[in-house]
Amino acid sequence: MKIDAIQNGVVIDHITAGRGMRLYELLELEQLDCSVAIIKNVSSRKLGKKDIIKIDADVPINLDIIGYVDPEATVNVIRGGVLVEKSAIAAPAVLKNVIRCKNPRCITSVEQELDHIFKQSETDKTVYRCLYCETKAN
Repeated sequence: MKIDAIQNGVVIDHITAGRGMRLYELLELEQLDCSVAIIKNVSSRKLGKKDIIKIDADVPINLDIIGYVDPEATVNVIRGGVLVEKSAIAAPAVLKNVIRCKNPRCITSVEQELDHIFKQSETDKTVYRCLYCETKAN
């Protein structure tokens, strides 16, 4: 399979295998009017297998979403066919309007204008809980 190099855009690399589609959905990449390639289960010396997302446009990327889905991923900015910036991602302490609370009794279900805010657990950094009702995020 051949995926051409991009001249100007963003490459999200080192995504844990199987998480690429979740990133695609949360980043709402289907709404972009440019080429987007999702490459799944690519061989990797470091990870064994990984996913890669290539976006053929210089678009803003919400790093909190990437940190929530896969804090081990990296974001590479390409301009003129050259890597100009490489960023390591960290899990955010707070997620705001990235995911929605699934608890039907949560105040966010009734008060539609409220922000959906999740805080990272102090004991388990992979767990996020709703600020209002403490429901665990998926």
